[in-house]
Amino acid sequence: MDKQNPSEPASRETGTTDFVRSLIDADNAAGTYDGKVHTRFPPEPNGYLHIGHAKSIVLNFGIAEEYGGKCNLRFDDTNPEKEEVEYIESIKEDVRWLGFDWEERLFFASDYFEQLYEFAERLIQKGLAYVDDQSADQIRETRGTPTEAGRNSPFRDRTIEENLDLFRRMRSGEFADGSRVVRARIDMAAPNINLRDPIMYRIRRQHHPNTGDAWCIYPTYDWAHGQSDWIEGITHSICTLEFENHRPLYDWFLDALDAAAPNRPRQIEFARLNLGYTIMSKRRLLELVREGHVSGWDDPRMPTICGMRRRGYSPEAVRNFCRSIGVSKTNSQIDIAMLEFHLREDLNRRAPRVMAVLDPLKVVIENYPEGKVEQVEADNNPEDPDAGTRLLPFSRVIYIEREDFREDPPKKFFRLAPGREVRLKHACYITCNEVVKHPVTGDVVELRCSYDPESAGGTTPDGRKVKGTLHWVSADHAVDAEVRLYDRLFSVANPADQAQREGREYTSYLNPESLSVLKQCKVEPSLREAPVGTTFQFLRHGYFCPDSRDSSLDAPVFNRTVSLRDSWAKLEQSGAAG
Repeated sequence: MDKQNPSEPASRETGTTDFVRSLIDADNAAGTYDGKVHTRFPPEPNGYLHIGHAKSIVLNFGIAEEYGGKCNLRFDDTNPEKEEVEYIESIKEDVRWLGFDWEERLFFASDYFEQLYEFAERLIQKGLAYVDDQSADQIRETRGTPTEAGRNSPFRDRTIEENLDLFRRMRSGEFADGSRVVRARIDMAAPNINLRDPIMYRIRRQHHPNTGDAWCIYPTYDWAHGQSDWIEGITHSICTLEFENHRPLYDWFLDALDAAAPNRPRQIEFARLNLGYTIMSKRRLLELVREGHVSGWDDPRMPTICGMRRRGYSPEAVRNFCRSIGVSKTNSQIDIAMLEFHLREDLNRRAPRVMAVLDPLKVVIENYPEGKVEQVEADNNPEDPDAGTRLLPFSRVIYIEREDFREDPPKKFFRLAPGREVRLKHACYITCNEVVKHPVTGDVVELRCSYDPESAGGTTPDGRKVKGTLHWVSADHAVDAEVRLYDRLFSVANPADQAQREGREYTSYLNPESLSVLKQCKVEPSLREAPVGTTFQFLRHGYFCPDSRDSSLDAPVFNRTVSLRDSWAKLEQSGAAG
């Protein structure tokens, strides 16, 4: 695991920076782009965004903000077979949720299809592109290997006139799908395989979400991407490390089209985010959805942004996490505990504290008057001086956690036991006098207790102290709720790599305990109308939020966002000690 400092991100204000910002500073110092900084976030609309995309969003929009520049949202919609309007809308929602605004700069690669076509004709006229009649298999077979040069296509030396004629007829729909492609004419012996006459266009009769049926030829990503950057005036095209070997092709196309500064974009690559105990491949995430391993793209166990939102993550925590891990040129894996650290740190400041009993045990306070209801004052968040207080109903019958009672308590168990006194948070002191058991199973079903009338508010005139403090809810006022306890999706830190090493399917490492459903929970009455999007701290249990799909006033459902245990801090301490 990479050890990162979970603090404020490196910034220009603090005098520290990463290599991406250093390159931008150097360009600005040299006047390369006349001092402009214009970035873009270019997702493919073929799935939902995940935490890895969040890192790119925070980087691209963040850099634009820091340098007083602009950031575009551009959909790379060059593969209509896998693209859907649903994905487009979800991506826009995710970017907004993270706190960023593309203003009027929403673009699609398909906006430039006509211009890209004209660019391709220009390359054909310069003898730098040609129409190839080989099949996809033949092109693969003649491409060569990293150690062996490829072989020229038999159609490589067609005349410019013939290539133009064929390309125009491809556009008009004269030829069958897959029968012809347009390739750049570079070097079939190039050490970089991406320069071995890469495909620029293919024939594909596929309805497009943005252009409908206007086109039957579609540009490839490598051809469309750099030119789209150039058309939009992007100065720094920041992408992940797997595109590093594509940069020579990115630059070759721009050279072939005579693109020059200050309008020529510069591609910069950074290491993608690899997060432990999950997978970051959209293809595999789609498999999990289609094969029913999860309930959907927004399943709270998924690393998708919509899944994290449904689980109760805050955008501030996600942004802080993305900034804290920094930007580097080296691939590494980040422990998911670091993301949880930032989540707890943020939620601890903002989340209201509430009472929820997940495994209820009935308690009857025998000397408390029947029918009497008191309103006790409870603070909403001791970490927030402006959070105020609320009133909780207290009555003769309450519920406590079953684990907070032991008939035969071990040493260092300071909660309720026969003859023992404990404090009910915000309320009073009670003592257990009698244990009622089920006549058949012998299970404890009820405790009979007495309370000290002098202990209102949780203090006594004699100042005596007790070591145990319990949370509770009034039985007559409690709301029945379902609580879903989520854990890590996989049982190993790197399921994809481990599956490859061990010759197994990555799905064999799915954590069977990643979801536990508790249906008999009791929560305080204020949670009946808890708004979706609000995360609460259930005292002693962790952070929870109403489920955005299944929760209702009649049957509230709460998802556990994260537990209270700060495992990242312990890892940091053990590392420092070592």
